[in-house]
Amino acid sequence: MRGDPSILHVDLDAMFAAVEQRDKVSLRGKPVVVGGLAGRGVVATASYEARAFGVHSAMPMSQARRRSPPGTAYLTPRFAAYKRTSEVVMRLLGEVSPLVEQVSIDEAYVDLAVTGHDLSTAGVTGLARRIKAEIAAATGGVTGSIGAASSKLLAKIGSDLHKPDGLTVVPAGQELAVLHPLPVKRLGGVGPATEQRLHRSGVRTVGDLARVPLDDLIDWFGTAHGHGLFRLARAQDDRPVVSEREAKSVSAEETFDVDLTDPVRLNRELDLLSARVAGRLRAGGLTGRTVNIKVRHHDFTTVTRAVTRDQPTDDGRLVAQLARRLLAEVDTSGGIRLLGVGVSTLADFAQDDLFAGAFPEFAATLAGPAEFPVAEPGAVSGGAGATAAAAVDLRPAVDGERPADSERGATTGGALEGPPPVWRTGQDVRHDEHGVGWVWGSGLGLVTVRFEGPLTGPGPVRTFPVGDPRLHPTDPPDWTGAGAAGG
Repeated sequence: MRGDPSILHVDLDAMFAAVEQRDKVSLRGKPVVVGGLAGRGVVATASYEARAFGVHSAMPMSQARRRSPPGTAYLTPRFAAYKRTSEVVMRLLGEVSPLVEQVSIDEAYVDLAVTGHDLSTAGVTGLARRIKAEIAAATGGVTGSIGAASSKLLAKIGSDLHKPDGLTVVPAGQELAVLHPLPVKRLGGVGPATEQRLHRSGVRTVGDLARVPLDDLIDWFGTAHGHGLFRLARAQDDRPVVSEREAKSVSAEETFDVDLTDPVRLNRELDLLSARVAGRLRAGGLTGRTVNIKVRHHDFTTVTRAVTRDQPTDDGRLVAQLARRLLAEVDTSGGIRLLGVGVSTLADFAQDDLFAGAFPEFAATLAGPAEFPVAEPGAVSGGAGATAAAAVDLRPAVDGERPADSERGATTGGALEGPPPVWRTGQDVRHDEHGVGWVWGSGLGLVTVRFEGPLTGPGPVRTFPVGDPRLHPTDPPDWTGAGAAGG
């Protein structure tokens, strides 16, 4: 651990719900639940007004509806809006320190040791208060909680202690005094199963855990996990803040307007995505050992699968073969709305199987099933309405940063042939006559829109046929007043 509280952990409070309340003025101060609204949907984020009724992330949406009071707003996520807000915050943190480690769309570590800031407890406290005020001003009222400590462990715990809009600075030397009274579930390595096992042994606080002999922890949880818990209970955490300036992965993903269930179509999408990833790898002179897929179901539940090879590769055919194997482990029968392929554990050289050139049949045996055609990078994929993208990730993967159908809509204003568009609750829209607003609800061939934004008063509600050619999807609204978005 360090000799001063020079690591900050900044965590935006209920970010998805906070952005919704900012952009939809009529929802401010009211319970808001964001997530999958279909039968098997789950809660992504709940506002603090909803949390007061016991609603929380990962809860089935059906259960959230039973707990929430009348008047609660249930919205599908708008990832483009959340990403835009996140980018504003990360740029602000980058002005505080050149060493910022973004770990998700709504949280990051900031290393103050590489700056000229006053690292005394009073100095860090004053700086953190300034950062909190700047975040709220820059994001239009989205608040962040900050923990400051001598380690990542204590900084992250500190940011969670007094949410929302909280601040906890742990002076150097006081780590155990803060840590030991806390319940064991506060530790990052303690999930529900570990917590239950510890409770059965009478271990309920971190202080209790610190008194358990290492041999017992190894006996209960195995060598690696046992040693990890032993160190965490003593606040032993020397992990550095790592700036994500080099690519950690190369990925491509695609969001579909219509959920896919056909295995043949899904495999074809994997082939195309794998080809794009391989093209990016070769363009960057990179290879990778780990192939992973991301699958988002119709209810916004997201799962990932990964496999690591002994040798790195930039071969799109091999990436596609491994991606297909991983997809076979996932239940796709309910419909897939997003599919992604990535390669990580990167290296700047290729060292594929030595047999591949001289003995292709043997190489194919090592790699798995027989090869199959893969489209060239840049081939059109997904048909009308599908959006494909490939990117070199410059920071840890952020789940949900790709636009979903809820932002893009399924129509360009009624001019497309085929079924009527699907409007999703919370979606940003623009009407040729009434201006910008958001989808209040839809069904029975009708869509209801509330015309308001972050800088207006509560707006009127009007209903239109779902195929009204005057109604269009649009970008998230501009909360700054600069008029850069949502026009």
